[in-house]
Parts: sequence; C-alpha cells; structure tokens
Amino acid sequence: MAGAKMLWLLRTERLLIVIAAVLLTVFLAARLHRAVLSRAAIKSFEKGQTTAVKKVAKIGEFSAAEPDFSLWSPKRIAEYKESLATDFAPAIGILKIPKVDIEAPVLEGTDDLTLNRGVGRIDGTARPGENGNIGIAGHRDGFFRGLKDVSAGDKIELVTKDGTQTYIIDRIVIVERADVSVLAPRDRSSVTLVTCYPFYFVGSAPERYIVQASLADGDRRQSAALQPQSR
Repeated sequence: MAGAKMLWLLRTERLLIVIAAVLLTVFLAARLHRAVLSRAAIKSFEKGQTTAVKKVAKIGEFSAAEPDFSLWSPKRIAEYKESLATDFAPAIGILKIPKVDIEAPVLEGTDDLTLNRGVGRIDGTARPGENGNIGIAGHRDGFFRGLKDVSAGDKIELVTKDGTQTYIIDRIVIVERADVSVLAPRDRSSVTLVTCYPFYFVGSAPERYIVQASLADGDRRQSAALQPQSR
C-alpha cells in the first residue's frame, strides 16, 4: 500500500515537472516571438516613412528629419504610424535640440493625435516669432524622450519661415500635473517644453518634466528690432 502511494506521488511529481517545463517553454517562445515581431515591425516602419514625415513637416523650405525611434516605445511608434493617415495643418515650425538629436514638427494643439505626429504648441502661449513664452508639449515615450538627457546651457532651436531662433536652457524643474505657472511669461522671450514624468512610469504619469530656455542674446536683439515700435 505504501509502495503504491509512493509510486503515485513520484508519477504526479514527474507530471507536474513536465507541465511546468512545457508552460515555461511556451512562455519563453511567446516572449521571443513578440520581440522578433516588434523589431521587424519597427525596422519595416523606419524604412518606409521618410517621405511621409517630410511631407507632414514641410514648412516653407524646411522639413523635419525622420524621427529617431531608438528611444521610443513600441506603442508610441505604432501610434505615430497610425497618425500618418490623418491630414494635419502645416507645421508652424521645426523644434531642434542638437545635443539629443531631437527634431520635430511643431503643430497646433496638444490632443493625443497631434502629439503622436509631432510636438504641439500649447493653446494660450506665445506663437513662434512672438515675444513671450512659447509652450510646447510632447510625449515622454516619443519625440520628447530625449529631454531626460538635456542640461542647462544646451541649445534649443526653433525654425520658422522667418528664420531660426536659438534658445539656451536655463531651468529644468519637475512640477505637479495641474501646475501651469511654468507657462506664464518670463523676464525674456522663452520656450517651455512640457512632457510627462517619470519618463518610464507605467500608466498616467503624475508629474510634468519642464525644460525652459531663454532666447539667446543675438536673437533677442534681432527679435526686438522686428517688433512694431510705438509712437
């Protein structure tokens, strides 16, 4: 009787080991398959989208370069691809941050579809070429992922049909989601970049990562010269 029970336990143990091994194999195969498909989809997407990106970003004689997807999440890449099927108004400028290879069309608005395609001017803030604080929002797992690597002193360039203005980063701060004080006008013409934080937070991020830059001295003098003079 005891021998039969031991034999049954031994067979049960072996069966459980086999089942566990099969489940582990299936899990690992599924993960590998998913990774291979993701890489293949990304490579295929990157290969075929250059023309579409430049068409969307066209502003005068300027075009935004093809996005660098190396830091983007697969979800954001897929949503960017889907956004290419939608017609948008022409970009109002091209935002460039040379240090982190960010180059993105600046579109009007901050809805999800707009931010899947580029970065968006925040309603109520200054427009490119105007004195004031230009607020620009972008997704933390897309165009603005590289903001995590910028620092004070780095350059931000804003290209418009009127030329290129250079801004120097002078403030990086993390604020609560509802804090819009960072969009208020500053002592000099500025650009304020806004994205969600933490960068790799799963779900709806609770804070905002703010990068502020002031117009460089040379561009400041030029901008002042172009402003209408009161009598």
